[in-house]
Amino acid sequence: MRIIAGTAKNRKLNLPKGVKIRSTLNKVKEALFSILGEYVQGREVLDLFAGSGALGIEALSRGAKSATFVDNNPHLIRAIGENLKNLDFTGRSVVLDLDAPRAVEYLEAENKKFDLILTDPPYGMANIVLKSLTESDILKNCFVIVVEHYKKDILAARETGLKRVKLARYGDTMLSFYKDKSECKK
Repeated sequence: MRIIAGTAKNRKLNLPKGVKIRSTLNKVKEALFSILGEYVQGREVLDLFAGSGALGIEALSRGAKSATFVDNNPHLIRAIGENLKNLDFTGRSVVLDLDAPRAVEYLEAENKKFDLILTDPPYGMANIVLKSLTESDILKNCFVIVVEHYKKDILAARETGLKRVKLARYGDTMLSFYKDKSECKK
C-alpha cells in the first residue's frame, strides 16, 4: 500500500503481518481524495476505524493540518505509529487505541473538533457511526464526513441532520459524502 499524492507520494506503508483488515483500495482512495480536492488542505482530520491509517496518512500527505487515528487493534495502532514516524508526521498526528464510541466520548471530553471525518466502519455499522458523530460535539462548522460502506447498506443520514452531497460507487464499495444541512460560510 502506497501514498498516492502529496509530500509522501509513492512512499510505502508498512502493515503488520497476519492482521486481517479490509483496506481501502487504491482506486477508491484516489477517487475519494479527488472528490475532496483542495478541501483537505489545512483541515483537522479524524480517521475513525483507521485500520492501516492509510486515509488519514494520505490526508496528511495532501496538506491536512492534523490527523487523529482511532482503532482498537494493538497491532494496527503500532503500525500506524511506525508509519507516521517513518513519514515524519508524528508532530501532526495523534493515535488513539480505543473503540470508536469511546474515542468519540474521549475526544468530546478533550474538546477536540474536526472538520473532516474519514470513516470505514465494519459493514452494517455506518448508521451507528453517523448517529454517534452527529450527537457528539466534535464536529466543526462546515464539516465533511466521508463514509466508506457496502453497496447494499442504506444510510439513514436524514435523522442525523446530515445532507448527502455526493455518492460514488466502486464495485461493492460506496463512498457517501455528508455535510451539515446548514450552508457553510467559507
